[in-house]
Amino acid sequence: MTKAKKHSLEEIQPATAEPTAAPETSQAELAYAEELDELRAELARTRLQADEYLEGWQRARAEFANYKKRLEREQAQVYQTAAGAIIKRFLGVLDDLERALKNCPKTGEGAVWAEGIELVYRKLVSILESEGVMPIQTDGQLFDPNLHEAVLLEDSDQHESGQIIEALQQGYLLGEKVLRPAVVRVAK
Repeated sequence: MTKAKKHSLEEIQPATAEPTAAPETSQAELAYAEELDELRAELARTRLQADEYLEGWQRARAEFANYKKRLEREQAQVYQTAAGAIIKRFLGVLDDLERALKNCPKTGEGAVWAEGIELVYRKLVSILESEGVMPIQTDGQLFDPNLHEAVLLEDSDQHESGQIIEALQQGYLLGEKVLRPAVVRVAK
């Protein structure tokens, strides 16, 4: 086929093909456009639903993390309360050991016995410290009704008003909680 014939055939074919293909193409384009619109709407619905699911999942995850933290705090609090109740019972024993050590003999057979009592006392103190029990500071401190219990108000020239003169009974803390307030004499 020559170039002239080929060129003339191309000119004729589009002219004859256009009128018959135009209605089909427009129907196909309309169907394609409708399907595309439906797919876009479905995609938008799916994205909205995915966003809802993501937000719900994130919210549930945050709620679970908060629940887990709250449960851990509550368990720690229950443990501390139970430990505090038990430890409180041993504070009287600790006081008795301290009184015994204040009056212990320094020489003779009683000195050996007193060393044994002091070892028991130090062991008890180290156990209490390992559980988080700390003595309440009283020396030179101002009276704090949250930590101290005043049993005597005395006039004192050496102390300012409200300052603790002496601790009559040692107080103890378990973490931030007062196991037993310190019994003190306070200057006025």
